[in-house]
Amino acid sequence: MDAAIIDLDGTMVDTLGDFVVALNAMLADLSLPAVERHFVEQTIGKGSEHLIRRTLAHAGAAPERFDAAFARYQYHYLAINGRHAELYPGVEEGLRQLRAAGLKLACLTNKPGAFARPLLAAKGIDHFFSFVFGGDAFAAKKPDPLPLLKTCEALGTPPGRTLMVGDSSNDAEAAHAAGCPLVLVSYGYNHGQPVHGLRAEAHVDRLDQLDLAALRRRP
Repeated sequence: MDAAIIDLDGTMVDTLGDFVVALNAMLADLSLPAVERHFVEQTIGKGSEHLIRRTLAHAGAAPERFDAAFARYQYHYLAINGRHAELYPGVEEGLRQLRAAGLKLACLTNKPGAFARPLLAAKGIDHFFSFVFGGDAFAAKKPDPLPLLKTCEALGTPPGRTLMVGDSSNDAEAAHAAGCPLVLVSYGYNHGQPVHGLRAEAHVDRLDQLDLAALRRRP
């Protein structure tokens, strides 16, 4: 492996609390009923636009309210970004191990870049990454392979030697299509489905349990 591309929400940072607070503040502004944590946990992961559209539908609101809802969501999310979020255990140690092994690191997320970069800085891990690409960086989001291929280009590494680390089917589909080896963490969101059902080189319970030597031995 020459590099690693690492997802953000559900992989490095537990941001569910941020999503719940921002969405419910948005819904209150629109005089719509609040959503529960369980709904948010099953809905996040495919970008802010998808999240807002699903939330409006869940609240019984007309699709035409999307623009107003999205504006209020951005306002509230930026105001509380990281305040209700925590690093998962083993993340900082795992990033340190990956970098010590000589891998170049990039963060690739479907979260907008304006949300992702301040969050990484607030949690003290932004310095690990040579690049941070949000869901608005390219013409498509994961599970499309384009963001992974473009990130490999930025890193200067071939996909076959660039590890993808994620928590969901979005990451798995994108990695398989791009030709990147894949490791999935067991504790993320994955739309409410068990992640162990997804094909990967390995599944780990903590990022610092990732065994690079074992991955390098694989054919």
